[in-house]
Amino acid sequence: MPESRTAHAAADRSFQIALRGLGGELHPPRHASIGRQHPCSRATPRLSAARRSAISARTDPCGRCGSFVLRCADRVSSVNGNAKMLERSLRAVWHPCTQMKHHETLPLVPISRAEGVWLYDFEGRRILDAIGSWWVNLLGHGNPRINAALRRQLESLEHVMLAGFTHAPAVELSERLAKLAPGRLGHCFFASDGAAAVEIALKMSYHYWRNSGRAKSGFVTLSNSYHGETLGALSVTDIALYRDTYAPLLRASAQVPSPDWRLAEPGETREEYARRCAKALEEHFERHAAETAALIVEPLVQCAGGMAMYDPGYLRHARELCDRFDVHLIADEIAVGFGRTGTLFACEQAGIAPDFLCLSKGLTGGYLPLSVVLATDRVYQAFYDDKLERGFLHSHSYSGNPLACRAALTVLDILEEEKVLERNRNTAAILNRRAENLRSHRRVAHFRNTGMIWAFDVREAKPGFSRDFYRRAVETGVLLRPLGATVYWMPPYVIGEPEIDFLLDAVTRLLDGG
Repeated sequence: MPESRTAHAAADRSFQIALRGLGGELHPPRHASIGRQHPCSRATPRLSAARRSAISARTDPCGRCGSFVLRCADRVSSVNGNAKMLERSLRAVWHPCTQMKHHETLPLVPISRAEGVWLYDFEGRRILDAIGSWWVNLLGHGNPRINAALRRQLESLEHVMLAGFTHAPAVELSERLAKLAPGRLGHCFFASDGAAAVEIALKMSYHYWRNSGRAKSGFVTLSNSYHGETLGALSVTDIALYRDTYAPLLRASAQVPSPDWRLAEPGETREEYARRCAKALEEHFERHAAETAALIVEPLVQCAGGMAMYDPGYLRHARELCDRFDVHLIADEIAVGFGRTGTLFACEQAGIAPDFLCLSKGLTGGYLPLSVVLATDRVYQAFYDDKLERGFLHSHSYSGNPLACRAALTVLDILEEEKVLERNRNTAAILNRRAENLRSHRRVAHFRNTGMIWAFDVREAKPGFSRDFYRRAVETGVLLRPLGATVYWMPPYVIGEPEIDFLLDAVTRLLDGG
């Protein structure tokens, strides 16, 4: 192919392919092939004269193939930009969930911009965002509808405190969520992130029982659960890596067996195992319901706990038991809400409604920090009183930020109007068909899928596997962050067939390589 030869020649001379034009309509196999050979480039159909003129300001077109090659000055500038950004970041930023010393040998990845499912560094090299930037991006980076909605909102109101004031985006979002959520979850309390939402739900549950004259202050969670890393949320988290260091600061909570189907006995179905775990929950409630305020669960998938997936029947049993023993049910759908499991809310697949529903991450499509706790009217009415101390005296400075609420409203519009969940089912079917060879790979165990979440456990994973796999994946052009020996992907919903092929091919090669 002439374009391939020209691209290789440019790369040999340290030029970067910024854009490659193809005659006529895009041909997906050809597009995918070029993308695999030159992941820093972007293939497009034939460009209009106006577009070619705009691009030529920073590129030189090749007369043989129509590729546009960044000029030397831009190439040097972008390389320096990468190095300078790394230097500045390491000097000034304490990065999250990171042992900073590891960056001596595992460099940070500087990102200049993002579009769709792709992240771009300062050299223009692109990386497939296969984990939705920590599970937040649903509708692609740089989504034009969300961008436009935020620009419009900026023209009228960027922020006002929600204590003593109100505004249209917060009211509209509360109304929309109340209509969409299962059951009678009619009151929204806003915060800024997932851990804050969990803390709010825990405090509300305890305070509800206090206002009701009952001393119920205990919480129950599933083994291997994760609900956040602030002290209250960490108290109901059961992952030693995050919890052990801070154990002296945490409140005690009780753990019951996780319905993670990988833990089933040989010959035991996932449904049978879910019932067995529900029986253990029942036995716990028989002993401790009098002092238990709430059970908190991650519906269907315990994400940070190794993408542990379980049968919806467990949630039905849990709801029945909470009703029987007068215990609140808190559904932490921070990572699994807004279509990630195949339905708008994961609880829908069990046909149940929680007493508290915690939402964040994908709520704004990955644009802005926002979280919300939806509570039932029964809970809300327990705080409605003349006495100030019976009210829920909890606040965040940016609660219900208008920009974040507007982004969330636009996400809901897109999910509905563009029939995203229906499209996701088709995407998941395509990916599962094309993953058949990967599923049978000798190093793959427990390949699993729920909605738009995929995971498997790696056999023969050596010490340091997760960091090494992450490093090699980024070098290959894919963002993957294994959880121990569990490799997973939760891509933006806009992932297409060429990107699916690129992802699966990369994962297979990474497994073959060590």
